[in-house]
This record gives sequence, structure tokens and C-alpha cells, in this order.
Amino acid sequence: MEILEEKKNKNRPYKPILDGIPDWPVYRLSKNRKEFVEEVAQKTIERIKELRPTRKQLIDELEATAYREQNRIKRNRWRVDPKDDSKFWAQVKNELVELSSKAPEESKPIEEEILQKIVLRYVNEIAGNFKPNSYRVTREVVKFWFQRLLNGARVKKFGAFFRSQYTLRDKIQIVGKVKMLRTLATRGTVVMVPTHFSNLDSILIGWVIHSCGLPAFIYGAGLNLFNIKIFAYFMNSLGAYKVDRRKKNLPYLEALKMYSNLAIQKGAHSLFFPGGTRSRSGLIEKQLKLGLLSTAIEAQRNLYQENAGENVRKIFIVPVTLNYNFVLEAPDLIEDYLQVKGQDKYFPEQDKYGSIQLLRFLFKFFTKGSNISVSIGRGLDVVGNYVDEDGNSLDSHGRIIDTRDYFVSNSSITDDKQREDEYTRMLSQRIVSEYHRINRVFSSHLAAFVAFEMWQKKFPKLDLFSLLRLPEEDLEIEYAEFRETFKRVRKKIYELKDSGKVYHATHLKGKVDGVIKLGIENVGIFHLKRPLLQNKKGNIITKDLTVLFYYHNRLVGYDLEQYI
Repeated sequence: MEILEEKKNKNRPYKPILDGIPDWPVYRLSKNRKEFVEEVAQKTIERIKELRPTRKQLIDELEATAYREQNRIKRNRWRVDPKDDSKFWAQVKNELVELSSKAPEESKPIEEEILQKIVLRYVNEIAGNFKPNSYRVTREVVKFWFQRLLNGARVKKFGAFFRSQYTLRDKIQIVGKVKMLRTLATRGTVVMVPTHFSNLDSILIGWVIHSCGLPAFIYGAGLNLFNIKIFAYFMNSLGAYKVDRRKKNLPYLEALKMYSNLAIQKGAHSLFFPGGTRSRSGLIEKQLKLGLLSTAIEAQRNLYQENAGENVRKIFIVPVTLNYNFVLEAPDLIEDYLQVKGQDKYFPEQDKYGSIQLLRFLFKFFTKGSNISVSIGRGLDVVGNYVDEDGNSLDSHGRIIDTRDYFVSNSSITDDKQREDEYTRMLSQRIVSEYHRINRVFSSHLAAFVAFEMWQKKFPKLDLFSLLRLPEEDLEIEYAEFRETFKRVRKKIYELKDSGKVYHATHLKGKVDGVIKLGIENVGIFHLKRPLLQNKKGNIITKDLTVLFYYHNRLVGYDLEQYI
């Protein structure tokens, strides 16, 4: 079935699937926030005790947690961290030192108290706080200002800034299985899993959810976003729950997973980036973080265990790819990637972004003609099977199957961590496959890919780091040669589309010179040093081969290199 659904009246918003905010699962969850936080904390404590059953194991875990947290505070403190961080963890450390001198029967209540104190702190830090009034204000502010910026850009007259001729749907194209997504959100609980390239992704996806007529989702937003005031405002208003990738200790990770698990069980539509962090290389994610992904599987099993009847609420996984011509943070991200990959072979420069830089970027983005698109994939069940429009799971032959059977052992639904770990791996592999399948190729992606591959082929004896150090005067491609290669690779993309392995923007069709011109104009359109442009002779050159490498990576994974 064709994934890109052409829509009539594309500028008309979708009708909400629920009448009002009080009906939204995220609102009901937030309304009972205190009780929910306590439930998450209690179940997290139970899980930790299962994983660390002896007194020594538990104390060792608590000591390791305190040590790591104090180390984090010394080495990598953020503005968003609690002001009493140092005081809290110093107190925990002192209590653990005192504990070592006490007898086992005397220390048990103190162990329990320390564990509870740590877990409650983590859960309160993680928990979102969706506020309807703040949500409405944020939604209208974003809509108002973005539309005004669009009108000022498109009409090129001062008065156009105050009109509403153009909307965000002119700028952000939502394609794919939107109708299925809306239907599944009425039949069960949706877990949306997008690709992750930019700090703008969370706000973009929030707008997409609203535009599709869906209730607000709970977000797994990186805590680093809350360092930036403008994002902190948006995320707090939208009820995002916070994910701190610095914290690798067991109590935090179990609290985070339990929060996601219970929220999904209670019917809250959820969104998190399974890549875990922004793609540093520009590649579509190949390896996903399995922690939060596993919570959807565990939540589905728990629902089957707790409900003996047939009408158990199903959980649906919906892959989404975000398709940009550019990524604001690309220079920093690719340098991070190369530093890790090359170790002492590569020395990055520092170039970070705060609130002012992001505001300037937003203004530039919405006053230029470069569009983005969001591709909604087909729904999956929690083990990676496709589902139909009614939410029924389908096997590889299209026959309806019962997801419950995946959790049955000896005629009953059982807990089996090894089995569910395997299901998580199966699901992650299917999501990665879907990312590549629903990816939407832009002319800028293709132009960047062809140019970088041609330079690699021109210097076959150089490794990546030597290639990236080449002087600009050695990097020039004859336009006629570039044109022929571009045509050849574009033809292969057409073939991949016909076989359902990728999609492309409509602008990729047409006269090749026009498509190339559009692609070159849009590659890294806002970077000071343009990664791709034409010189006075009309030949292809670069001012930043490293950033071009980042944009080139978007099309890695389709075996297109052989057509260069």
C-alpha cells in the first residue's frame, strides 16, 4: 500500500479525535500526579529489590549510585540541575558510611529509607506536569508567531506579517499513514518513535501531534533541553517527562523505565526517541536504545496479565522519520562523532547553542523557503508485526494473529525477561527497517551524497580523516560529471521507491538541472560555511567538507555508493 497519502484540502486541520482536554489520557495522568509518582516510586523500589535481593548487593548499589552522582556533579553539572544536588548526595554518602557500622537487623530500616529517598527524588525529577492552560497558551503562541513569520517570508510585504494566508502546513508537510495513526489512537495506546536529529525535534513533533487532531502525548525529552530557557518553557507546558542520559545507575534507570511503563499502561499516548540522543553522524539510526522500548512490551504483557477478558487495550508502535534540508547543530554533532571515531586523529572546535542562537535560527528558518516533512509509518504491535486499520496484528502472510500468544507459556501469561529481551531486539530491528523504508529523500540529501562520494572516489587512498583535511582548492567537481552521476543515482532512488524501500519528495522529479540547483541551495542553508555550492565556472565546490559528510550520511544504508 502506498505510504504517502495525497490529501485534499491539505491546509485544513484534522478534527480532534477527542472532544476536550479533560478526556485526554495525559491530562488524567497529570491530574493524579502525586498518586502516580508514589505508585511509580513504590514499584521501582520493588523492582530494585528483585534485582538486588541481598543486603550487600543493595548497599553496594546505593554506594555506587552516590559515588556516580557526586562524580557527575563535579565533572558535568548543568544549569537545570537542582540547587541542592551536592548537599543531597553528600548526605546520602554520610548515611551510607554510618550504615556500615551498624548490625544487619538495625540497618535494614535505614537502607529502606535511603533507597526510598533516592527513588522518590528521581521520580519527581522525571515526572512531567501537563497543565491545560499552559498547553493552550503555548500552542497558540507557537501557531501565531510561526504563521506570521511564514507570511512575511512568502508574500515579501510588511503587512503580510499580520495576515494568515500561509500556515505551518505549507512549511511542514505531514505525509504517510496519518489516517491509520488517528484510528489507532482511538483503538489503543500509541507509542510514537521518531528519528532524532535536532533539538527542534520535540517541538516539531508536538506540533505534528496537535495538527493531526491527536491529544497531547507524554514526551521523553532530554534534560539537556531544559538548559535552554525557550525549550524549557515549551517542554514544561507540554508535560514532558525528563530523561537524563548522564545518569547510568540502576535506581535512576529503573525509575525511568517504570514511569514509561505505568504511563503507557494507563493509556497515555507516549513519545520517545529510541536512538537515545541526536544522531551525531547524520545517519538514520541503526542501533536503538532498548531500555524505554522494552517498557512498551512489558506494559502490554502486564495489561494481558491484569485483564482476563478479550478487550485488552493494545499498544501500537508508530515509527516516524523527520526529514530536514539542514540541521542547526550539524557542525557540532559531526565534530562530536568524528572525535569519538578518530580519537587523536581529529580535533574539534567548540560551537554551542543557547537560547539566543536558537531564536535567531527559528527566525531564519521560518523566513526562508526551505521546507521539512514528517513521514508517519505504518503501525506495529509490540513485537514488530504490522497491524491493520483496526489494530489487528498481522503475520508475514497478512493473516490476523493474537499478540497475547507471544506472552503465553504453559497455557498462561508469564514473566520471562529473556523472552521479552528478544522481543525488544525484534521490535528495534523492525523500527530501524521502517525508518529507512519511510525515509523521504530530498534533493539536498542527494546532492550532498553524490558530491561527497565523488570526492571519496577521487581520492581512494585517503582515509576519512585525511580526506576531510584536504584543502579547498583540491575539491572541485566538473558540473557535467556531477550532473550525470546525480541522474544515475536519482534513477536508482526511483527504483527503490517503486520496490517500497524508500520514498522521495515530489521535488526530486523534474528537470535534473533544476533539481540540482534546489538541492545545492538547501544543503546546510544556514551554516556560515556552506557545505555545497557552485563557483563562477558552475562547478561544484565545498567550503566545509566535514559538514557535507554529515548531510551525505542521510543516504547511507541504501547501497547507492556503487552507482557513483
